[in-house]
Amino acid sequence: MRIASLLPSATEMVCALGLKNSLVGITHECDFPAGIEHEIPVLIESCLGPEGKNLPPDEIDRRIREALAAGQGVYRFKPGTLEAAKPDLIITQGLCDVCAVPNNFVVQAAKHLRPSPEVISLDPTDVTGVLADIRKVGEAAGAVEAAGTLVEELEERIGAVAGKCAAIPEAKRPRVACIEWFEPIFFGGHWVPEMVELAGGRDVLATIGERSKVIEWDAVRKAAPDVIVVMPCGYGLDKVITEMHLLTQRPGWNELPAVKNKRVFMTDANAYFSRPGPRIAQGIEQLAQMLHPELFPVERPDWERMD
Repeated sequence: MRIASLLPSATEMVCALGLKNSLVGITHECDFPAGIEHEIPVLIESCLGPEGKNLPPDEIDRRIREALAAGQGVYRFKPGTLEAAKPDLIITQGLCDVCAVPNNFVVQAAKHLRPSPEVISLDPTDVTGVLADIRKVGEAAGAVEAAGTLVEELEERIGAVAGKCAAIPEAKRPRVACIEWFEPIFFGGHWVPEMVELAGGRDVLATIGERSKVIEWDAVRKAAPDVIVVMPCGYGLDKVITEMHLLTQRPGWNELPAVKNKRVFMTDANAYFSRPGPRIAQGIEQLAQMLHPELFPVERPDWERMD
């Protein structure tokens, strides 16, 4: 089978199912497993251009809003690449027009391919939905058994965290704010609040399944979080650290309980939080390490605490 993956989380799923050699196309943002962007043809390009990753967050937000308002979309197929890939299966999404090519664009493009490929859309809003999508990909790609095994492994890891945290009384569950974008401020939505809950915390900005949204800084201050987890969509840990001044310079930052108690954490959002794929289990484990180090000690974390 020839598979075109139009979102990074799907690429990770396909590879985790042992089907890397079936990939005939990926996106410009697919970077896991390491080096895959040099092995598989890239089908997608961004309206931000090659310099997009180096733009400040407010400029990225402005350009994306302008592209959406103009009906152009944030992402587009590189000319001729989808036709050349000749996929039997295309994996896309309809959850977020900012994160990947919209599903309706893909369906229209697929209509012109011969033979006509199967198109499946992954649209999870919670952790259960992420795991269900792994099974969905496995079924479409002829890897049902591998998908079942992978989901069972992830459920066991997630269950191990949730089981330890289940006995934590409500009064000892820290109030958590997950920041998904710097300028404007977005809170982490969809599966992120559930990840926090499974890890023994209480999300004070969002509810499970709710979309990520812009939130005023004053609302963050009023929420008075005990813990702040910074997870800007699409950012790796180094980039998060570089841009932290966009938060620390805001009025009242030093008065927040999380800042006073040195419980501000910076993450590799790209790997463990933004993408609804297999590494979501590791993201839950990381949150548990941040929120309850007495239960989940770690010597060399994959995240950093702000001094």
